[in-house]
Amino acid sequence: MKKIIALGVCFITANFLLAHEFWLQPEKFIYQQGENVNATFLVGENFTGENWTGNRQRIKSLQLHLGSDVDDIADLIGDEKGDSIQLMVMNEGTVMMTFNNHNSFIELEAQKFTDYLKEDGLEDAINYREQNGEKDSIGREFYQRSVKTIFQVGKKYTDVYKKETGLPIDILLQSNPYELKKNGAIKTKILFQGKALKNALCKIWHRYNDKTTMQELSTDSNGELSIEVEPTGRWMVSTVKMVRLQNDSKAQWQSYWGSATWGYY
Repeated sequence: MKKIIALGVCFITANFLLAHEFWLQPEKFIYQQGENVNATFLVGENFTGENWTGNRQRIKSLQLHLGSDVDDIADLIGDEKGDSIQLMVMNEGTVMMTFNNHNSFIELEAQKFTDYLKEDGLEDAINYREQNGEKDSIGREFYQRSVKTIFQVGKKYTDVYKKETGLPIDILLQSNPYELKKNGAIKTKILFQGKALKNALCKIWHRYNDKTTMQELSTDSNGELSIEVEPTGRWMVSTVKMVRLQNDSKAQWQSYWGSATWGYY
């Protein structure tokens, strides 16, 4: 589709800890038609972050979605250090950018691994370790990120925000956040490998006037939850799914981290 113009893509390195959130953040979320879009890959706490350590070799997929069209933009990324991906969107509409990276590996001493499992509500993994005599064992894990950001170009609203993308963790808003003109609820559905992610702990982040608030909600039996949103600042929904690996010589666990961001400036 000839609806974007690539201006440049780059990354810079930063220290990384597994328990930090990872997200895509445009410098703003509302654009005029033909205006430059600059989106940064961030990792950090409290919905404030530093640039991710990464380059083209770390990326499994990077795509831009506008209507039914999809552009693969991963090949725009080289090995040079930098901090953002720059695009020019030529058509009006609600736009979504999605990212998935190849597995990385981490090894943590037993207590640190347990602490991080508790922080992210991964009770199934905690219970498994306790029931199988692994509570005092080192945690070895593969992990990957499935993230998206949704932004608005011009005044035409489209439904790309609820499109299934095939990301391992797929966070689907059920109404357009840019049509929200006053405080209201946005229903959200979360999929894991194409199926509803039930009883998953989700963190709802709101950053406004240099202050961050966060609340924790869990998905229901249909993988859904309702988020109370005010149309100010920027928002993020994040969650993680942990899967036990069998007969892997390097790691016992595989985690999938997901996030979706949008905003009102």
